[in-house]
Amino acid sequence: MISRILVTGGAGFIGSAVVRHLIQNTPHEVANLDKLTYAGNLESLASISDSPRYRFYRVDICDGTTLDTVFAEFKPTAVMHLAAESHVDRSIDGPAEFIQTNVVGTYSLLEAARRYWNGLSADEKSAFRFHHISTDEVYGDLEGTDDLFTETTPYAPSSPYSASKASSDHLVRAWHRTYGLPVLVTNCSNNYGPYHFPEKLIPHMILNALAGKPLPVYGDGSQIRDWLFVEDHARALVEVVSRGKVGETYNIGGHNEKRNLEVVQILCDLLEELAPDKPEGVERYRDLITFVKDRPGHDLRYAIDASKIERELGWKPQETFESGIRKTVQWYLDNRLWWQRVLNGDYRLGRLGEAD
Repeated sequence: MISRILVTGGAGFIGSAVVRHLIQNTPHEVANLDKLTYAGNLESLASISDSPRYRFYRVDICDGTTLDTVFAEFKPTAVMHLAAESHVDRSIDGPAEFIQTNVVGTYSLLEAARRYWNGLSADEKSAFRFHHISTDEVYGDLEGTDDLFTETTPYAPSSPYSASKASSDHLVRAWHRTYGLPVLVTNCSNNYGPYHFPEKLIPHMILNALAGKPLPVYGDGSQIRDWLFVEDHARALVEVVSRGKVGETYNIGGHNEKRNLEVVQILCDLLEELAPDKPEGVERYRDLITFVKDRPGHDLRYAIDASKIERELGWKPQETFESGIRKTVQWYLDNRLWWQRVLNGDYRLGRLGEAD
């Protein structure tokens, strides 16, 4: 059955991967709803932007009136809610925007979805899904080396970003409990892959290395993250919205725990192989590694138990960290125009494909 899926934040890193996957690998119609903040990049959707099954709306999820118009026009059978402010450092410097987008925006979207859902027939109501995509950072961090986040791990967010995401998770579950809205929640580990905005760890290190700039590592680099290739995540999300059980939470992880310093060293070694012509004055990429003052409230370790989604929906990551990180480095080497336009701001000019 062909569904109509409304993706919020579809011009962002994970959202664009979801939109590309839906258009390239399913028969579904997709509406991409994105405010186009600094992290929204329509050039990440160039490969599918001409599809007759794709449309774009430039909309702020806090704008309930415009949301009502989009719902009435597109008539979605499912919402995949990825729109969010997501950078921890930015949330520490300016938390207000995170509260507005992640908390107030999610509330506005839930209410728009509920108004739309209340007007559907009984069969349409039963088929509708509101899928909220969240993060493992809502759980805080892990102390033991063998502990894992499960779907029942208590929330203990550490940063304004993770606190705002925890708030949005609670809102979604409350709208299910109170109003009966058919919701699904997923919490994922750190994503990486093509089209990742350069402020995040992996692309930041790749591009700094290629420019001969320092590779700043917080503290001693001992923080541990579970890394998930973004295209594996996109596949998981489509499985959840298609076959997940209403009211349930699914944790999505890559089974790839790495210390931050180890990740940076792996990137340096791959660049030695794939980009041997170094910037002037650089003998080894590893020589660029620099340790800087740690981030306030920096969580030490995240690790996901993804056994539920594997057991119930049959999803497993296709990429190992070794295969995924090689693909990622190669992509940045092959797509210099994309990231150069991000770094110099040109990607914000033109913004083709808008339908305001």
